[in-house]
Amino acid sequence: MRKPKTDNELILLFKEDQTLGFHEIVKKFQERVYWQIRRYTKNHQDAEDVMQNVFLKVWKGLPKFREDSTLYTWIFRITFNETHTFLSKASRHQTVDLDPPLFENNIQIAGKSFEPEEIEEILKRALEQLPEKQLLVFNLRYFDELKFSEISELTGTSEGALKASYHLAAKKIEDYIKTI
Repeated sequence: MRKPKTDNELILLFKEDQTLGFHEIVKKFQERVYWQIRRYTKNHQDAEDVMQNVFLKVWKGLPKFREDSTLYTWIFRITFNETHTFLSKASRHQTVDLDPPLFENNIQIAGKSFEPEEIEEILKRALEQLPEKQLLVFNLRYFDELKFSEISELTGTSEGALKASYHLAAKKIEDYIKTI
């Protein structure tokens, strides 16, 4: 198995051969970008559409990339902005999620049994209750398993503020689930 290319190697490859360099950048980051978008868009097709826009902007912006942050940080900011733009436009339209359920079996919560679709809906509603900043921090920490230092670099927010946001989000989710 070959070692993944560093940011510097990817940038140099892009400067030498834009098509090959861009292909390598997409290959390295597409899964992380997809799942970051997916947590907000809630379905595969929308996530794919937003991801396409993200990598189009990456393609156009790479020649001007200043390298004062990591490639992922730069791509994450583009991803966050594109996702936010998409959600702002889509807020007027309801979408139906045709993706398969996350859970396979019944789940027990507080002595009650729930079908997988019910659990997904409960979690979705709990996450929808969170303010945008808390949702972002919760998703990056819980689902992406990023360290607070990494989230701080991505968002430009202090680690202390991020920890507070994360714990507030987790408490709100817990409180919401207790009400079911």
